[in-house]
Amino acid sequence: MEADGDGPQDFPELKNDTFLRAAWGEDTDYTPVWCMRQAGRYLPEFRETRAAQDFFSTCRSPEACCELTLQALGMEVTMVPGKGPSFPEPLRDEQDLERLRDPATVASKLAYVFQAITLTRQRLAGRVPLIGFAGAPWTLMTYMIEGGSSSTMAKAKYWLYQRPKASHQLLRILTDALVPYLVGQVAAGAQALQLFESHAGHLGPQLFNKFALPYIREVAKRVKARLQEAGLAPVPMIVFAKDGHFALEELAQAGYEVVGLDWKVAPEKARERVGKNVTLQGNLDPCALYAPEEEIRRLVQQMLDDFGPQRYIANLGHGLYPDMDPEHVGAFVDAVHKYSRVLRQN
Repeated sequence: MEADGDGPQDFPELKNDTFLRAAWGEDTDYTPVWCMRQAGRYLPEFRETRAAQDFFSTCRSPEACCELTLQALGMEVTMVPGKGPSFPEPLRDEQDLERLRDPATVASKLAYVFQAITLTRQRLAGRVPLIGFAGAPWTLMTYMIEGGSSSTMAKAKYWLYQRPKASHQLLRILTDALVPYLVGQVAAGAQALQLFESHAGHLGPQLFNKFALPYIREVAKRVKARLQEAGLAPVPMIVFAKDGHFALEELAQAGYEVVGLDWKVAPEKARERVGKNVTLQGNLDPCALYAPEEEIRRLVQQMLDDFGPQRYIANLGHGLYPDMDPEHVGAFVDAVHKYSRVLRQN
């Protein structure tokens, strides 16, 4: 499958490849921009529609929802309103690993996700590229052990200190499940992939280098190899490790074309640390979108000045919040497009 739409799926021709070119490190006429957040947790019209439906029924209907994914490896998952996924029976000890589904079968259980990706790619009609997503192994591990969100990740970190062998076993299982899942997304129509390590900041340098970074690297290496083996065109890969500032150099060398930054990192210092051979993505404070539109434009201008015109994709430093005004999101996007063109003329 070629990135321009040729291939077995016969996708519409891509009319706007600015994001992909920036991800690959090519020069662009303006800075591409996108925002992280499930539409159903941000856009009012999506929230109203989903309120009348069971969340997982919606997920499994490509016609009703083209963007959500679920990875549970056979564990029971429920959605708690306002909190997200919850595991009623989290992993408590090493023996619980035996009840996990064979990772080789996980992708086959997610056919509805691949159908949703294909449907979305078709309906985009080539207007913009389609990005596939997955949580990184450590982040998935935290949900499976904590049973949901946590401010400390103490239960998951207990495993790292008390059960390191079992922790590595679980992280390998998750990696083995993620690789075919991400490759399947590309086969279904995704034109770029982003791996979220949302809980990197709970680890610190030593634990991150031991329990997160090796699997982040392995995902990239194996996905790229599997794409080549399958005869699929390569796609740029993005890694976003929230609060993982201590590992920027390592992430830049982990096999990803793009490194995402949260809003706590100074762009100029990040560029100095990662070098010139990787594209940076980010990193406006999401709460800046609560500001008046004029202030949003000023903040965007400063952000673009700091990052520079090339090898850069504009984004927020994390996801949109449900109560954010779509008009302010539009002001953010418009400001990026407008000022980045001015920046290139100077």
